[in-house]
Amino acid sequence: QVQLVESGGGTVQPGESLRLSCTASGRSSGSYDMGWFREAPGKDREFVGAISGAGPTTEYKDSVRGRFTVSRASARNTVYLQMDRLKPEDTGVYYCAAGTTMYLDMQLEYDYWGQGTQVTVSS
Repeated sequence: QVQLVESGGGTVQPGESLRLSCTASGRSSGSYDMGWFREAPGKDREFVGAISGAGPTTEYKDSVRGRFTVSRASARNTVYLQMDRLKPEDTGVYYCAAGTTMYLDMQLEYDYWGQGTQVTVSS
């Protein structure tokens, strides 16, 4: 079993930055693929970005590529989502997830989920 805890959410103005953290605990938590997803009000949860457990492979949703960066701490049990040049459409509850995936952007392939952290981008 793996437990995931997100932190770092908040309210910012357009153009500002936030960094979300996801700390994993439990068996083999440092070896899983780690994904970030978000759910905006009235919309389905969607893929944002992810990093593979086996290597430095990352993948991003088209609308955040170049603004968001997923990275992994050297201890490997913490994953970050650095969000720069935030836009109002980035608002939502952000979730981290862990699993062994064939496709990093597929929600159904992630087995473990955090409780989510709210990100609000508003002027």
